[in-house]
Amino acid sequence: MMRYFFLRLLTSGSALLSAVLLSGVARAQTARPLPGFFTTYTYTAYTVYDTTNPDEPTQVSGVGGTLTLNSTGTYAKRFSIASNNGPMQFKQDGTFTLTGDSIRFTFRDQKGADVQRGTFYFDPGTRHLTITILGYPAGNRGVYELVAAEPKALAPATSAPKTGKKRRR
Repeated sequence: MMRYFFLRLLTSGSALLSAVLLSGVARAQTARPLPGFFTTYTYTAYTVYDTTNPDEPTQVSGVGGTLTLNSTGTYAKRFSIASNNGPMQFKQDGTFTLTGDSIRFTFRDQKGADVQRGTFYFDPGTRHLTITILGYPAGNRGVYELVAAEPKALAPATSAPKTGKKRRR
């Protein structure tokens, strides 16, 4: 049953949202995300909570990939999980909307249009993002933990080269 839920969570639209990394209930965010929110994140952990199974939550090993959240409301998800048969790759492009601490991903896959819903929490101090995607049946969820790439440092401004002319006295 856990294997079925895990595969369903990864392949279904509403369940895949839980794959955005969140380990619990997110705290409320401001209406507008803080500076630094719109960037590329690296997946660091993925935990599956299956209420139909008495076992502890499954911490999926071998998690990798990136999630890019653009200020235009578009996103690019490149998520991978290591397996005995090589990495399982998940590619997803679409749009997202934020309302309070809720996040909604809209995308198209082989089955057509799909939506994943959940919550998020962003800590600007650590640049850590937790996304919880709601699963099926109700109560199941996937929690993704991500960390933002360090902001690129701007090159220092250089002064104009000297022309070689000497100043007259």
